[in-house]
Amino acid sequence: MQGLSWDWRSILIDHIRSMLYSSYKVLFLPTFKMPLSRFKMTTFFMKNLIFNLSLLFVVFNLNAQSSNSDVLFKVADEAVTVDEFLRVYNKNLDLVKDESQKDIDAYLKLYIDYKLKIHEAKRLGLDEKPSYKKEFANYKKQLTQNFLSDNQVTEDLIKEAYERSVQDVKASHILIRTDGTETDTTEVYNRLMTLRDRVLDEGYPAVQKEIHDGKTVFAEDLGYFSTFKMVYPFETMAYNTNVGEVSLPFKTQFGYHVVYVQDKRPSLGQVTVAHIMVSDNQKDSTSVPEKRIRDIYQKIEQGESFEALAKQFSDDKSSSARGGALSPFSGGQLSSQEFEEVAFSLTQKDALSKPFKTDYGWHIVKLLDKKGVPSFEESRPELEQKIKRDSRSKLINSALADTLKNRYTIKKNDDALSDFSKLIDASFFTNNWKKPSSIDSTKVVFKIKDQDYSYPEFFQYLSKAQRAYTLQKGTISDILEKELDAFLESSILKYHEEHLEEENPEFGFVVNEYREGLLLFDLMEQEIWNAAAKDSTGLQEFYDQHKSDYKWLKRVEGSVLTSASKEVLKKAEKLLKKSKSVDDIISTLNSESQQNILATPIEWEADNERLPQGFEFKTGISEIYSHNDAYHIFVIEKVLPESTKALEEARGQIVGDYQNELERRWLMELGERYEVTINQDVLDKVKSKIQN
Repeated sequence: MQGLSWDWRSILIDHIRSMLYSSYKVLFLPTFKMPLSRFKMTTFFMKNLIFNLSLLFVVFNLNAQSSNSDVLFKVADEAVTVDEFLRVYNKNLDLVKDESQKDIDAYLKLYIDYKLKIHEAKRLGLDEKPSYKKEFANYKKQLTQNFLSDNQVTEDLIKEAYERSVQDVKASHILIRTDGTETDTTEVYNRLMTLRDRVLDEGYPAVQKEIHDGKTVFAEDLGYFSTFKMVYPFETMAYNTNVGEVSLPFKTQFGYHVVYVQDKRPSLGQVTVAHIMVSDNQKDSTSVPEKRIRDIYQKIEQGESFEALAKQFSDDKSSSARGGALSPFSGGQLSSQEFEEVAFSLTQKDALSKPFKTDYGWHIVKLLDKKGVPSFEESRPELEQKIKRDSRSKLINSALADTLKNRYTIKKNDDALSDFSKLIDASFFTNNWKKPSSIDSTKVVFKIKDQDYSYPEFFQYLSKAQRAYTLQKGTISDILEKELDAFLESSILKYHEEHLEEENPEFGFVVNEYREGLLLFDLMEQEIWNAAAKDSTGLQEFYDQHKSDYKWLKRVEGSVLTSASKEVLKKAEKLLKKSKSVDDIISTLNSESQQNILATPIEWEADNERLPQGFEFKTGISEIYSHNDAYHIFVIEKVLPESTKALEEARGQIVGDYQNELERRWLMELGERYEVTINQDVLDKVKSKIQN
């Protein structure tokens, strides 16, 4: 359902924190689309990678931490303190499901192995590669946003967003488009006031029909919307305008508006549904998705179990085993608007939709539950993230800048405005102004702590800013004062960002996790993953030594006929024994008004969950089995015995195991190359502290 694009490196780094692991066996369930060849290449290294990196990529909230700065161990000349080790250990404690992994000695061994790898990466100069530096800078920039905020303003915006989220607004608006640079807006304002009065007197539909041209004037019905669905100034005006009223004119990035609020209602809340999906991408080219979904719908109408049919026929394998049940979602949460609209349109529990189409295929939806808006505490994390991505984040930035102005020592040059006003002329308003070729670089506009911001830097800033003033009217002194304030605010925020690691220890720790994590990724890719994939001779030798570990289970090929009625399958059984084809049987037992039976081609191993318990592996027509709330009869064309997989058939698994072996040998070499010393007295204290 997610339809996510595939970027295996970014997804690995971004989602590593939330992955669960158990000893050295990790179930890697990707929620993104991946080409099969690359999936095989990546799954074999994931179990070691996730287990080792999970030591480093951790959640932000500390469960416990030590203030002890004693050195616990050294790798060559690099010391690791108790503080660092316990921080990682404690943060990952909740992820550990196997009690044996909480053993401090085993955990310490893994952490030492990790540090050995980081030391080797630096020896090889991987941290100096331009590609590494660029990628780390991108991740650091993303991380920084989580730490750059004013807490009180953020909290106020979260509360405001939640209060709005419990209510939907139905509105229409009139928009007069502008280019966003006008300073004299009297004419536009007066025109909108006239239109506002007409809406109040004549009604919105009449005015809409007359004035909407789709070019410079827009009069549009917006339907119901909630918080974050419109730009923030528009959202604020809509929520602050009473039902039946028309707002005064206001400005957004698109131009000047008035908004007519028609209705306000409680939010739709959350809905939980189950669905059956038939994908547009069918392996069997003769299968028609729309016909397939309508056949399934007909079987439901005939009284067959929705859940049983979902288990048997839904192509959404993430939900089919649960009878098609999906996690609860709220309005705007899904990437498919069509699916969301159908789900919320159902009102009675167990109500069923008719088959409908989305970008993912064909669906039938069943309503399981509906409930109101989540509580404030439940909503808080999502609302905070949305605010940081929204235009209202500028309010947070301005508030943070004001706080920092009081924290940092700032010295301004009182002559700067006067000096700059002599060097800017009317060409500034036509985007043709050029900064002077000769500027005294020793002059400072202002100073933040120990860092100077020179005249050339402000000239560069003004050079870029002039585009926003094209064809505007105003005075140079007003513009300079405004832009100098903006330059100071952006400089303060940039200074804070550049020194965040020094000012915020938690941020410094998290940044270092990513710094070393990306480094480890490059190292493993170079030394192990790619090496194993390219070493065809070594891979063949490893396979020859371990081929008994790679087995096909017993398999069957053929078809399965499925029905909710045992009597129908008995009829199918008789026709099969008369040598009727599966297609003939489907045509005979189904009709336009009655869908009694479905056929599915199969090539299943013995551990396939869709095979019934006690299934007999033999060619021909099987007995009738009851499984997954339905009846099945199998037409088996081939039974393939257990056999050893060829190298190509199990390449992904074999390469993964071979990589593990290469890594084991490599770690032994690193242990010999770099001296590791453990402070046993300190370790004993750490163990005592953890036990207590």
